[in-house]
This record gives sequence, structure tokens and C-alpha cells, in this order.
Amino acid sequence: MSATTPRQFTAGGRLRPGSLGFTVVLSMAMAATALSVDAVLPTLPDIRNELDLGATSNAAAALVTAYLVGSSIAFLPAGMLADRYGRRPIMWGGFVLYVVGAIGASVAPSLPLMLAGRFVWGLGSAGPRVAAQAMVRDVYEGERMARQMSYIMAVFLLVPTFAPSLAAGVLAVGPWQLVFWLCALLGVVGAISVRTLPETLHREDRRSLAPGEAWRSCRLVLATPGTVGYLVSLVALFSVFLSYLASSESILSEVFGRGGWWFPIWFGCLGIVMGIGMLCNGRFVQRIGLDRTIGWLFAGYGLGAATMLVVALATSGRPPFWLFTAILAGALVHHAVLIPNLNSAAMRPLAHVAGTGTAILGMVAGTGGALIGAVIDRLLDDTITPLAVGFALSSVVGFLAWRRATAARPPARPPAAVAVDLDVAGRA
Repeated sequence: MSATTPRQFTAGGRLRPGSLGFTVVLSMAMAATALSVDAVLPTLPDIRNELDLGATSNAAAALVTAYLVGSSIAFLPAGMLADRYGRRPIMWGGFVLYVVGAIGASVAPSLPLMLAGRFVWGLGSAGPRVAAQAMVRDVYEGERMARQMSYIMAVFLLVPTFAPSLAAGVLAVGPWQLVFWLCALLGVVGAISVRTLPETLHREDRRSLAPGEAWRSCRLVLATPGTVGYLVSLVALFSVFLSYLASSESILSEVFGRGGWWFPIWFGCLGIVMGIGMLCNGRFVQRIGLDRTIGWLFAGYGLGAATMLVVALATSGRPPFWLFTAILAGALVHHAVLIPNLNSAAMRPLAHVAGTGTAILGMVAGTGGALIGAVIDRLLDDTITPLAVGFALSSVVGFLAWRRATAARPPARPPAAVAVDLDVAGRA
């Protein structure tokens, strides 16, 4: 099947590709994997107390690292398995591991066993995330793919911004284990919801797991013109976003003296702004095209990042709170919309290796972004200057890498040539 052939799917009593329910279930799969990253943060003091780790110990912070390591390690195997056995089995199996890990971590009597549970939890999170994005690539092409990817990536990027507030609310009425059980419950709902999804990978498109074939799939992804450029751009954007997630609470309290409930309210409002931008993104992509939209977004992001840097330097890193918030909101809304659009652009020519392609993009962007973000975190002081420098550098590196990617890749086909037939007909 060529990349330009309209793709048809049989619902078989399941959700029709392109329907609202189909998008909601895929978004929920992304939400489950994202929730477990930041929801654990408010529980760390209680975990330290229960395990007698000491009030100033940072050992419990390894619970976040263990989850991220497990997720990163599992990306590529999950993608290859999804290209071999289909999307639904990998999503379902991932949710099962996710639930087992969450329950195991909640009942573990010691930190090492809890870390093992978080590692398994992270392993399971990779399956739903990879399978959900591969399903979008199976069903959609071009601008329609970018629109749907924007919706589900909006959930993936926004859930971490609300997760601490949700976890804090749970801790107000119960012990820290309740947060872990809530995540496990979401995993159970996700596993059940997989039954409502159709299999979007046709049998003739499935790839072998033989070492030679697996290696060829990875080489195909990385050798596709433009892929490396998109990867560099995504790493640059993810690095500063992860640094923002990690440092925002300390910046708010130490630089601006607004602790307590200021943080969840402020953090949530910025998340709403990003969400509105992502919801509007689909219309812009369909009207002016994916590449032009990315270009305009980089212009807006670069302007916001440059403004933040100038203001930081002019105020010795301590600008007025509301001025910083306004500038940060403007930069974040462009930044957040760029990530799903760049991901969609990178996936356009990878239809036959959508699982492996999704895995490589997610693994490299997430791991590379986390490592660089950690470097930015170490440079943070009692000013916003290091974060402003990070935003400025990411805008420049991201833009230059994107330009190199578009120059290396042939122009996208007109939308009419890649229209997707979403009628419920064709093959199982």
C-alpha cells in the first residue's frame, strides 16, 4: 500500500476512526501516561516520612527518574512490537504493565521495591503512548494528521501541568497511596477502553521482528530526509519545556515570593492558555498548511523568547511578576503548539514504520530533552535569567534545525493527493 492510498478501516462494532470517541480514547491513553510523571511530586514528602528517609533527603526523587527511565527504555521495543502485532495489543499490554507497576509501587514496603514498581510503571506507559500516536498516523495524512495529533498531544503536554493540583487535592482527603491507586484506576479504564478501538494496522503492512528487519526499520526512520533535523528541533523544545516544569515552582516562590496555592493556580492558568492554543491549531493548519503554520509559530515563539531574555537582562533576572507571566504565556502557547506540529511533519513519510518512527521520535526527544533540561536546572539561581536563556537558545536551535529538515525533505504533496477516506468500509 502506497503512502498516498486512501486508508479504510472496518469498525466492527468499535469506534469509527475520525469520530469524537476515537479521539477521546486516544487522548485518554496519552493522559494516563502523562499523569504519572508529575502526580507523584506532591507525595514525596509523605513518602519520605513513611520510609524514614529524612526530611531533607532527595532519595525519594528517584521515583520520578525510575519512571522516566522505564518509559524511555520501552519506547523502541513498544514501537517495533506495534509495527509487528498491531496497535491494540501493544496499547492493552502497556496498560496492564502500567496498572501492575502502580499497584506494586503503592504497596512496596521499601524504597528499592517502590523504585522497581515505578520502573515497571514507566515500562507500561510507553505502549499506550506509542500506539496512540501510531494510530493517528495510520488513519490520517497531512494537515488532518496534524490536527488530530495536536489534540492528543495537547492532552499529553497539559496533563502534567494539572497533575500536581489534582494530587494535592487527593492528599487533602487521603494518604499518598491514594494517588498511586488513582493512577492505577485510570490505567484499568484505559485497558478496558482499548476494546472500543479498531485495529488500524493492516496485516500486509506488519513488519517482521527479525533483527535485520528491525534494524532496517530504524535505519529507514533515521535515513528519511529531514528526520534528524526534526529530532534536533524537538529535543531543543522538549529540553526547555521540561526545565520549565521542573523549575516553575521554585521560580514562583523564590523569585517572586508567591508560594502556597499561588503555584497550582498560576500553573493551571498557563496550562489553559496552552490548551486554547492547541485547540485553535487545527484550524490554522487546515487553512494555511502545516509548514506555514510551523513557520509562523517559530516567529511568535522566537519573539516571546527574545522578549523574555531582554526583560530578564534589563531587570537583573527579577522582572515584575505580571510582566513575566504575560511574556511566559506568549512564549509557551507558541512552544506548546510547535511540538505536535513538528511531530506530525516528521511522521508524514513514515507510514510503513509508524510505530518505530513514533518510538524513535519520542525516545530521542524525551531522553535528550530531559538531559539538556537537567543541565538548565543546575544553572538556575534566584532569577529567571537561566530559564530565559534556555527559551532563547531553544527557539534558535529549534528553528534552524526545522529549516534544515524542510530543506532536506521534498515538498509535501497537496492535501487532495493524500486525502483520507474515513468511511467505515474496506478491510478488517
